[in-house]
Amino acid sequence: MSFWIVTDAACDLPKDYVEKTEKLTVMPMTYRMDGADHPCAPGDEATWHPFYEAVRAGKMATTAQVSAAEYQEVFRGLARQGEQVLCIVFSSGLSGTYQAALLAQGMAKEENPAAKILVVDSLCASVGQGLFVHYAIQKRSEGLSIDETARWLTDNRRRFNHWFTVAELDTLRRGGRVSATAAFMGGMLNIKPILHVDAEGHLIPMEKVQGRKKSLKRLAEKVAERANPQAGQTLFIGHGDCREDAEYTLDAIRGLGFQPEHVMVAPIGAIIGAHSGPGTLAVFFLGDDR
Repeated sequence: MSFWIVTDAACDLPKDYVEKTEKLTVMPMTYRMDGADHPCAPGDEATWHPFYEAVRAGKMATTAQVSAAEYQEVFRGLARQGEQVLCIVFSSGLSGTYQAALLAQGMAKEENPAAKILVVDSLCASVGQGLFVHYAIQKRSEGLSIDETARWLTDNRRRFNHWFTVAELDTLRRGGRVSATAAFMGGMLNIKPILHVDAEGHLIPMEKVQGRKKSLKRLAEKVAERANPQAGQTLFIGHGDCREDAEYTLDAIRGLGFQPEHVMVAPIGAIIGAHSGPGTLAVFFLGDDR
């Protein structure tokens, strides 16, 4: 029996990908800017360019997670149709979305004890969460059951590597990821951080390099150093309104000998972009660990 996959807009899967995938629902999220709430659903580069232009102009955005009530409504509707549901959520290390989904799961099963609803904490973020969902779709297409798919995801989620850099440090400073002093000095010296999402789904600074091009090359090196297998796997690249930098990084990755079978370059939407800022560049792939 096939099953539905439900995830949230933090996955940053592009609109065309979502629309062509059967039995996939992406829960919209909300960001707030200039005192108004804006829906964040799957989009494309044209969708998010105005958002990043506003951030570049000094606007600030805050974000909200999917509520338990919103999850419950979706779970209830699918369960009433006799559908099984695999819900894949934004990392519990970065958001309370996982707890909201678990609460909704409990409420939905109280109403319908026969409902099959599984919730998996991806421990992933942004297009890395999108890659996690992509593998779930792939396993479903291979004929795995909902339980087998959930088990594969849980067993392998710490293999999903997230490595990224940012163009400027002000957005990370506002979010408390770097100190005001570090942001000031980093700007003066053109220092670019290399960060990743660790095995528990937390955002961790790892290295510092000087200059944008060097930071992009360092991301390429991370793929070449850590990816396993080195050929034939899927590589996702996310960018915060900097498509040319994404293409530059992809060329650098291929120049180091890593030859993925499938590549997707996707824009990072407002939910993640509100915290990472314009010019964010991220690579996502499978390794032995994170």
